[in-house]
Amino acid sequence: MRVLHVVTAFPRSPGDPITPWLVELVRRQRDAGLDASVLAPAWRGGPGREAYPEIPVRRFRYAPASLETLTHEETVPDRLRRRPASLGLLPGYLLGGVRAAHELGAGEPEVVHVHWPMPHALFGAAARWGSGGRSAVVSSFYSVELNWVRRRLRFLTPFLRWTVESADAVTAISRSTARAVREIAPVPVAVVPYGAALEDAGEAPSRPALSDPDRLRLLFVGRLVERKGVEVLVRALGEIRTRRPAELTVIGAGEREESIRRTVLACGLADAVRLAGPVPADDLVRAYGEHDVFVLPAVVDAKGDTEGLGVVLLEALRFERPVVASDLGGIPDIVEAGRTGLLVPPGDPTALAEAIESLADRPAEARAMARAGRERARERFGWDRVLRETSAVYAEARERRRGA
Repeated sequence: MRVLHVVTAFPRSPGDPITPWLVELVRRQRDAGLDASVLAPAWRGGPGREAYPEIPVRRFRYAPASLETLTHEETVPDRLRRRPASLGLLPGYLLGGVRAAHELGAGEPEVVHVHWPMPHALFGAAARWGSGGRSAVVSSFYSVELNWVRRRLRFLTPFLRWTVESADAVTAISRSTARAVREIAPVPVAVVPYGAALEDAGEAPSRPALSDPDRLRLLFVGRLVERKGVEVLVRALGEIRTRRPAELTVIGAGEREESIRRTVLACGLADAVRLAGPVPADDLVRAYGEHDVFVLPAVVDAKGDTEGLGVVLLEALRFERPVVASDLGGIPDIVEAGRTGLLVPPGDPTALAEAIESLADRPAEARAMARAGRERARERFGWDRVLRETSAVYAEARERRRGA
């Protein structure tokens, strides 16, 4: 089966942290015998050499090389919000993507898998047109595009509805995202989350979590953007430190870094918070093993966006780290409160501090929840299941297209 993935961004070089789960999906599909390829926008005219030469990638151009910065470094909504002048790149982006998709559609892929259908459903339609109407289109939603339209760009609701209704099959990464899609149009929505290599994790780190009663080590990993809520975690750490020794490591980079630094200083926590920036994969694995509790303090940001799933929680559970996260978005799909981790109201540093300390006070119970979380994650988010469910969606879409 020939499958064309239409995406917002694809790694530009080895080690580029862009959409690692998408790379793994395409790679595993190819290993399973699918002829899977990718259509993605260029970044500053490149790359000249693909990060994954085993995966066929078509990069479409949409502006002079120096201006091709709409994607990759941050989400497109964030880019447009911070730099409104980037709106001028959208016509070229849409035209370049439609042209390239139409050309690739002439090869008649059986399935065109459109990720982030706002606005990439246009590319899916162009590929289907190029195939003479024979290609089936699968649209996958990740919440950001839905929240963006519902909260900020309501005039685009008819177009959003068309992206749902024109697809031959629709998927969402979480139950909350699926509900949001069905509010746009009453269509069947399959919940197919990110895959996680939990079956490849091997043994848990040799140092059990919460094994040192005199030192509580917290970890956050992710992009430093508003919806991650890192400032809430810093304030929670300040409350914890009035009662016990504790420290926090923040791994990642992003636009909120300076805001986080200011919060650290305002809370008097310069000696307790380390902003490590991005780290190599080996160092990240080491960090999970060295820390006691993983925290994802997600909030709803100014544009109405939040965590569509919270895939970093799967990484933490892979190493049997107890997790505390906000009861928001797709996070409850991973964290079952009281069984595989703890959920707290978003934006509440006191509730967050109390939840973290409750784990520290009950280390054996916290470790048991982490083990249960790992097993649930393996069952629900392992690659075998994700590939099986994705293939079922493709088959459904092809049947629907044949009957169209």
